Amino acid sequence: MTTSAILTCLAIGIVSGVIAALCGVGGGVVMVPAFVFLLKLPQKMAVATSLAIIIPTALMATTQNARSGLVDWKIAAITSISASLFAYFGAGWLKTMSNETLTRIFGTVLVVFGLRMLLQGKA
Repeated sequence: MTTSAILTCLAIGIVSGVIAALCGVGGGVVMVPAFVFLLKLPQKMAVATSLAIIIPTALMATTQNARSGLVDWKIAAITSISASLFAYFGAGWLKTMSNETLTRIFGTVLVVFGLRMLLQGKA
């Protein structure tokens, strides 16, 4: 890996870590497009790499948020069961979809939720 690629990865990590901690998005909204455009990863690899990075990122942010009493553990437990189960199936679907389809799905989700947040002032 080149020095330039390492520095790009570090910059993506800094931005996505801050965004993840402030917005609760896991950094994927930053990492996936950055991996595709800056590091030239295919969409499938960008998604899979982003998910691998989210684990340590979420653990670090959760540690801080739990110390501050900001985590609703009942909601987290119930939601994590369904999210984990369906993430397993989603990862299987990832293999069957084209990079183009995945990019369109990702972009649509970002636009729909982004517009809703901007227009309503909430998620």
